[in-house]
Amino acid sequence: MSTKSILKESSITFLEQYLNNASPTGFEAEGQKLWMEYLKPYVDTFITDTYGTAVGVINPDAPYKVVIEGHADEISWYVNYITDDGLIYVIRNGGSDHQIAPSKRVNIHTKNGIIKGVFGWPAIHTRNRAKEEVTKVDNLFIDIGCETKDQVDKMGVHVGCVITYPDEFMILNENKFVCRAIDNRMGGFMIAEVARLLHENKIKLPFGLYITNSVQEEVGLRGAEMITKTIKPNVAIVTDVCHDSTTPMIDKKIEGETKIGKGPVITYAPAVQNNLRELIIETAMAKEIPFQRLASSRVTGTDTDAFAYSNGGVASALISLPLRYMHTTVEMVHRDDVENVIKLIYETLLKIENEETFSYFK
Repeated sequence: MSTKSILKESSITFLEQYLNNASPTGFEAEGQKLWMEYLKPYVDTFITDTYGTAVGVINPDAPYKVVIEGHADEISWYVNYITDDGLIYVIRNGGSDHQIAPSKRVNIHTKNGIIKGVFGWPAIHTRNRAKEEVTKVDNLFIDIGCETKDQVDKMGVHVGCVITYPDEFMILNENKFVCRAIDNRMGGFMIAEVARLLHENKIKLPFGLYITNSVQEEVGLRGAEMITKTIKPNVAIVTDVCHDSTTPMIDKKIEGETKIGKGPVITYAPAVQNNLRELIIETAMAKEIPFQRLASSRVTGTDTDAFAYSNGGVASALISLPLRYMHTTVEMVHRDDVENVIKLIYETLLKIENEETFSYFK
């Protein structure tokens, strides 16, 4: 399978639609519907759960179960407090970056539809030059053009409304994908592409494949925690993003060295099952797929941890997509890496044997 042939024009069209759609943590359902509609021709059935995780299943009756997983949610804000003069203060929903917020446009999601607003910020002329006030969550405020709290209420904005950024997909220099929420809707996209390739190449897997798009990762891996009890998998290959540590102001001695364009990143961590990881590395080498390595000392901070430590222990591994500017509105990845993550997951699935235990004690 040639890497150049992986992403079709229809794939990019879906990716753009999927990224541009808002799916904040706890409110992922509309994005999940888009994802399921795209995946529908390539799977036998779907599982969904109470909080919105969606799973496309191939061979649902097979006793041995393999998961490939990404997460569907994006970081956002909640309306937390509305002042008498109609300004809105916020709290985080996930790890939203306070430093990027000032002067950003926002979408406030209400029952009446989207209400537009801006994160206001005092003009440079008015700030105390001796000791500038730094951006903090408690001094960020949104202005929706109202003069009173009553006007805000009449627009349908209330405490608990979720807030996202409107920034949309673009391609820089032909091969850099840029958008908010690439962390980690790109993961959902990549696992969907694996399902498409299996279907188009008429691959008959000997086991059940569970293409899992989990909710609520950004608030503690919660969706994965729930769905792993439902699926009870034998194996889980998770894909998420990791940092491109080669851009300015990042310490490689702390973050390690990984870079966009250099290939998928394979993680070493206690939650990563060594034999499964070695199978992935052997696959990458055999298929000449470039890859990078990363170490995580205690946790991976991804849904890998939730799968690994569930159901008495599930053989789990993490294949990451290197990304620049995580949790900003200009997250950036390289098209080659996206294609190579898809290819590496696909080729690894072809090497997993039915009923493989990955035991250290054979």
